[in-house]
Amino acid sequence: MTAGVVRGRRGRQRVAGAVLSTALLCVGAVACGGSDDKSDNAADSGKPQSRSQVTEVITAAYKKTSAAKSAKVKMTMSTPPGEMGKAMGGAGEMKMTGVMGWDPTVMDVTVSGSALTEGDPEAPEKIRMLWSDNVMYMNMGAKAAKDMGGKQWVKMDLNAIMEKAGDDKLAKQMTGGLDSMNQDPAQQLAMLLDSPNLKHLGSAQVNGEQTQRYKGRLTVKEMAESNKGLKDVLSKSERDQLFKNIEKSGIKGYDTEVWVNEDDYPVRMDIDIKTPEGTVKTSQTFSDYGAATKVTPPAAKDTFDMMKMFEELGKLGEDSKGAGSDSAF
Repeated sequence: MTAGVVRGRRGRQRVAGAVLSTALLCVGAVACGGSDDKSDNAADSGKPQSRSQVTEVITAAYKKTSAAKSAKVKMTMSTPPGEMGKAMGGAGEMKMTGVMGWDPTVMDVTVSGSALTEGDPEAPEKIRMLWSDNVMYMNMGAKAAKDMGGKQWVKMDLNAIMEKAGDDKLAKQMTGGLDSMNQDPAQQLAMLLDSPNLKHLGSAQVNGEQTQRYKGRLTVKEMAESNKGLKDVLSKSERDQLFKNIEKSGIKGYDTEVWVNEDDYPVRMDIDIKTPEGTVKTSQTFSDYGAATKVTPPAAKDTFDMMKMFEELGKLGEDSKGAGSDSAF
């Protein structure tokens, strides 16, 4: 096997790894959502709201957010090193800005941060990601294009990949998990309503807006019962096993805080997940509810299909076996 072929194979393996890591980071916010305190001191004087008042406010916020179906978002997620960092696609910090929609999931965002480049100095510092109809497009930059026939965009059709794997159930779990991403603020509000200790913390200024601040905690079991996406794709026994595994990892629960403005929209949402390796923190701010979320995929001539990349890497692997000890170094 020639040195050029080996370099090409390694280049595409690196690109494939970067794509999958980025996908994991974005989907990895499937069970997360942190305390990067952007509020102007949340001190409050005044009478705390009763449980019924709190439920009324969060229910109203859920209804309005669900109806809006989209918003502009800024998200920061930090993941500690260790097994948790690997499971999430990379330790470090990830930032995401852009527009997203829910029901169905649609995104046009730019992802950046140290979590993207961890362990790979050639990884792009920023990746634009488009998402529509369970198809993800990522602009991996000019360096990656050298390994993809000059094409900067990578297409990742999640349904096609799962179907090719011959596992329909896995496909349903994957797409179901994507639909229930915690980046959907409506879903998070619905889950927060199930928190037995949901309470009002007072008023606070967030990016110049007057808001009311609320906090609740869900145990792993409570989250399992609240997550509609999981119920749609997993049986009760499968959910029980999944959350047993989560509990074994040392995760006890999910602390959620939300700041609701005077128009009943959440303008900030934080979720902390404490693990033995550290806390996974995600902080999201929302604005411009109802913002347009139409996604126009890049032209086919500018796109490299991830499925083809997998097939080519498999073929190259077979070729290398047939080449025996032919050295390329």
